Amino acid sequence: MAYFSSKHGPILLNVLLGFTLIELLVALAIFAVIAVMAYGGLNTVIQVHSHLEQQEIQLAQLQIAFTWLERDIEQMVDRPIRDEYGDKQPAIQGTFHQLELTRAGWRNPAQQPRSTLQRVAYHLEDNSLWRSYWQMLDRAQDSRPLAIDLLSNVTELNLRYLDNHLQWHEQWPLSGILERPPTDTQNQIQPTLKAIEVTLTVVGWGQLTRLLRVP
Repeated sequence: MAYFSSKHGPILLNVLLGFTLIELLVALAIFAVIAVMAYGGLNTVIQVHSHLEQQEIQLAQLQIAFTWLERDIEQMVDRPIRDEYGDKQPAIQGTFHQLELTRAGWRNPAQQPRSTLQRVAYHLEDNSLWRSYWQMLDRAQDSRPLAIDLLSNVTELNLRYLDNHLQWHEQWPLSGILERPPTDTQNQIQPTLKAIEVTLTVVGWGQLTRLLRVP
C-alpha cells in the first residue's frame, strides 16, 4: 500500500493549494470574460431600446404635427381679419417658410362667448415647428398669440401653393389679387388656391412632404 510520510504532507498540501489557486484564477478569468461579453450585449440592447423609444416619441410628434396642419388647412375659410394696427389682412397669408390662415371648427365645449373661427399660424424657430393661435380674429393692440411647440429637431419648413391651373407658387395670395370680391370676369382670370404642399426636414427622418387640400 502506498503511503506518504509526514514529511511529505506539507509538500502535498502546497501542491493541492497551488492547483486550487490556479483553478480559481482560471474560473475568475472565464467569469470576467463572460461578464464583459454579457455587459456588451446588454448595453447594445439598452441602446437599441432607447433609440426605438426616441423614434416612437418623434413619430408620434410627427403624426400630431401633420394632423394639426391637415385640420387647419382643410378647414380654412375665407374670412379676412384686422391686425394689431387695424389693417385688413387676407384670409390666408403664406410665404415659403410661414403660414397664417383663418380656420373653422374651433370647438367651444365651455360655451364661451367667442367665435368658432380661429386665426392660426405656423413658423419655424430654434429648430422647432410652432403653431400659434389668437383668442379673437380681429386683434387689439395688446393681442398676443398662444404658441405650441409641435415638433422638435426640424431644420427646415417649406411651403408651396398650388392654384387651379396646377401652377406652383411660393407665396399666397399672389401679388395683384384684389381683396374685394371678384366679378365673374375676374373669376375667369384670377387663380384660386387648391392645395398647399408642406415639406418638413426632420433630423433622423429626412424630408417629409404632404399635399393638403384646400376647401
